[in-house]
Amino acid sequence: MQDAINTLMANRTTFAIAHRLSTIRNADLILVLDKGVIIERGTHEQLYTASGAYRKLCDMQMLA
Repeated sequence: MQDAINTLMANRTTFAIAHRLSTIRNADLILVLDKGVIIERGTHEQLYTASGAYRKLCDMQMLA
């Protein structure tokens, strides 16, 4: 399923809303919202390294 999603999103602008972070892990840009406000933005690596809300969510889903 994930391979199919990656194929469909290749070379396109795609907006994805996800609760499973593995769905968006390879995105060029991830926006983290809290109560409708963007609180973090970046790639998976940037956000995970920053140890903010995104990192906490990843750790809860065991996605390093």
